[in-house]
Amino acid sequence: MKRRFLTIGARIVWILLAASFCVSAQSAPPKEENKREADLVELITLDKTLKLDIRYARTDNFVGKAVYAEARAFMQRPAAEALVKVHQKLKKRNLGLVIFDGYRPWSVTKLFWEVTPEDKRKFVANPKVGSRHNRGCAVDLSMFDLKTGKLVEMPTDFDDFTDKASPNYDGASKTQKKNRDLLRRMMEAEGYIVNRNEWWHFDYKDWENYAIYDIAFSEVKAESD
Repeated sequence: MKRRFLTIGARIVWILLAASFCVSAQSAPPKEENKREADLVELITLDKTLKLDIRYARTDNFVGKAVYAEARAFMQRPAAEALVKVHQKLKKRNLGLVIFDGYRPWSVTKLFWEVTPEDKRKFVANPKVGSRHNRGCAVDLSMFDLKTGKLVEMPTDFDDFTDKASPNYDGASKTQKKNRDLLRRMMEAEGYIVNRNEWWHFDYKDWENYAIYDIAFSEVKAESD
């Protein structure tokens, strides 16, 4: 009985190690059938007053190095158009949207998974199933003051891997909650859904209709020319 138990335990360990190896060895995004063709649009071409703060094109991010060659943001056209509507409505409150990230190539998602400790992986997508960012239907963003150009106060900074990042975190200040909840209401009114772990992350309503892409930003530009 003891020998059998050890054998089963060894099998479990082997399965877990094999699963981990498969993710690491995976070199291309998972294939999905009957998905919509990509129609990625650069956000600032729809509204030049959107503010970009693409930290993955710099070194001040959780990876500690630039993972994008260009500081640009793209989304599928319906998601992008809905985002612009939020931005335009916020202007009436002397606020605007600042974009941290939009469409994310699958290879970058794979990198994020590999460098993130296991106890923090709820904040990153498993490349085995892909990310909604990879589909061009997720956006990381906040708000900024139109007069000063500064970010409004939120419970955390972008890419904070703590419980304070939750959109339901109750320990934030009154001002932080007000800003966070305003952003959520405005985004949800245009078909977005907030991520349960990150107040800044929103998924567009029809994300499942798009495939997982690994298209470089430069290739998106070439396709739109």
